[in-house]
Amino acid sequence: MDKKTLFTTRIALIVALGGFLMGFDASVISGVNKFVQIDFNLTDLELGFSVSSLTIIAALAMMISGPLSDRFGRRVILKACAIIFTISAVGSAMAPNFTLFLIFRMLGGFGVGASLILAPMYIAEIAPPEQRGRLVSFNQLNIVLGITVAFFSNYYILSLGESTSAWVQDLGIAENNWRWMLGVEAAPAVLYFFGLLTVPRSPRWLIMKQKLDEATTVLCKFCDKEQAVKDVRAVQTSLEADKGKKKVVLAELFKPALRLVLTIGLVIAVLQQITGINSVFFYAPMIFEQSGIGTDASFIQAILVGVTNLVFTILAMLLIDRLGRKPLLAFGVAGIGVFMVLLAYGFHSASYELTQEKIGALGNAELRQEVGVLAGKSFENDVQYKNELKALLGAEKAKIYESELITAAINMNPMLILVGIIGFVACFAISLGPVMWVLFSELFPLKIKGVAISFVGFVNSAVSAGVQFIFPWELSTIGSTWTFLIYGLFAFAGLVFIIRVVPETKGRSLEELEAELVR
Repeated sequence: MDKKTLFTTRIALIVALGGFLMGFDASVISGVNKFVQIDFNLTDLELGFSVSSLTIIAALAMMISGPLSDRFGRRVILKACAIIFTISAVGSAMAPNFTLFLIFRMLGGFGVGASLILAPMYIAEIAPPEQRGRLVSFNQLNIVLGITVAFFSNYYILSLGESTSAWVQDLGIAENNWRWMLGVEAAPAVLYFFGLLTVPRSPRWLIMKQKLDEATTVLCKFCDKEQAVKDVRAVQTSLEADKGKKKVVLAELFKPALRLVLTIGLVIAVLQQITGINSVFFYAPMIFEQSGIGTDASFIQAILVGVTNLVFTILAMLLIDRLGRKPLLAFGVAGIGVFMVLLAYGFHSASYELTQEKIGALGNAELRQEVGVLAGKSFENDVQYKNELKALLGAEKAKIYESELITAAINMNPMLILVGIIGFVACFAISLGPVMWVLFSELFPLKIKGVAISFVGFVNSAVSAGVQFIFPWELSTIGSTWTFLIYGLFAFAGLVFIIRVVPETKGRSLEELEAELVR
């Protein structure tokens, strides 16, 4: 690897750390939500909003981060993201009440939305064409890596809380575990800020601001001088050509000629979220606790979710240009449907009964006495059992001891739940996860591509926020069985659409696709 390639790779890796922070910030909540709900005495809908609020703000940030970066520069806004991530991590970790916790989590949404747009944008603007695909993929890979590391970090902090070491006691990790889970993000955020100090300003942005000499100097760090001069001229020509073009408005998307391509984009955007992926990423320990394995084991299994997501995302990157987009989508969505039905079956087959022996093994004497009246009483599903616990103990106390009481009463095969979740994540990571964005870049005609991707991306984020918001309520109200069965039914409906409507875009020119799809 020559010196310039090495420099380009280093800069891309630094900038892609924004993707890592985005993934970490979005999924660290999975280990936090149970403790936050108990500490702040939240309803299921309040908990859902505390999780989904970040996605709502991120969607808004995506719409304003592009124009802001055009005005102030990509690097400046990315530095602001690093500062925002730091403030959000520390603020939410130290929040004394739910209102402040929510405000700091929503602040983090600005960092998530902006970095999702700007990190790959900057990398694409500095990367030579022959390296662009590989370097831009660093950002997606780092998002997945950030999600995985958040699961590891959450489990490590939970485990530390059980240590008798003096320093663990002094730091209050046991009683403040969820605060430490959130606070550790400040470390990579600070590292990101200082790393960005070594990153040059975007050459394309410099050319937009008529700083041609500086743009040429920056480009010379990534390629030879002759190529740098050519690139400056090419960008200038492109910018001049754009001046005479009429600005594309959102209404263009709804013209009859674009009906098919917009329908495909919207269905895939909705399908990616309506099948429940962010329910799993943001509530993984809570889901595993419903199978009766306990809190510690649920955090361990959440790590498997992160690792599976990472491995199959890499596999998708290797296969997407070999097998094609449609086969990966069809295979993955079919698998999502199958594994969601498996999850529904696993929870449907569960029964709940507290025996005298199980009650006697509970750690709290007062709790043993209170639930003693349930000895020998059977419940057919989780909703009936949890409602009985709420009536007996009160909503707050029932939530505190929910994991322990489910573990004591449940009769089911928890391996079905683990296989179902891992299989679902694997199928998603090899299909809807990465393939959706590739499809969007290929389906929409060039003249409306920017507006179209922004629109369907916003719809995707809105559906994601809705799924996250109602998930805790769904578990409490309709139960695990129906929640996962609904996700599976959406997947099978999406599979029919993919087979019948979605075209294969592999190996076809953008012009050829436009001629076929824009009628």
